[in-house]
Amino acid sequence: MSTHAAARVAAPTRREQILKEAARLFAERGFHGVGVDEIGAAVGISGPGLYRHFPGKDAMLAELLVGISERLLAGGELRVSEDAASGDGSPEALLDALIEGHIDFALDDRPLITLHDRELDRLRDTDRKRVRRLQREYVEVWVTVVRDLYPALPEHEARATVHAVFGLLNSTPHLGRPGALPDRTDTAALLHRLARGAFAAAGEHRPA
Repeated sequence: MSTHAAARVAAPTRREQILKEAARLFAERGFHGVGVDEIGAAVGISGPGLYRHFPGKDAMLAELLVGISERLLAGGELRVSEDAASGDGSPEALLDALIEGHIDFALDDRPLITLHDRELDRLRDTDRKRVRRLQREYVEVWVTVVRDLYPALPEHEARATVHAVFGLLNSTPHLGRPGALPDRTDTAALLHRLARGAFAAAGEHRPA
């Protein structure tokens, strides 16, 4: 594929542009603090023009929160399946891959973390339950890998540790003002060390 063709494939669609700007604005000013006209202006179309892509703000919010939950689960499952297919992986390498994937999300999609924390309860009941189900499945992907690496770790402790590590990694909205972060490479490496340290501490602990 030519570079030009690759660029065309990689270019975000108008729908993706709308969702990205909606996420940013919702995270910065709150769901009710942003109007359709403002989202439209951010992507260079009229507010009413957004209705060709979404029926309203509620639909944007649902697609953002359901969509990221689907992508995280799919990414985790893909890493597990690729590891199984290669036949030469290890639980440690797979855990590193899961951590790296989640760090990419935590650094690149900070507005979605803020949205989830603030606005999840605004979703319709069916969408909110779907998000929760997807998140539980994503956690279980990690729990399986963690227990493969630390087989003596009880399942409930492995699950609690996974949730704690998610809290650590998802702290990125507090690391800097919107649109700014410390050096990305250094931040990713630090988060990775902290996550591995948390899992190691849980796995090595033995009751007195």
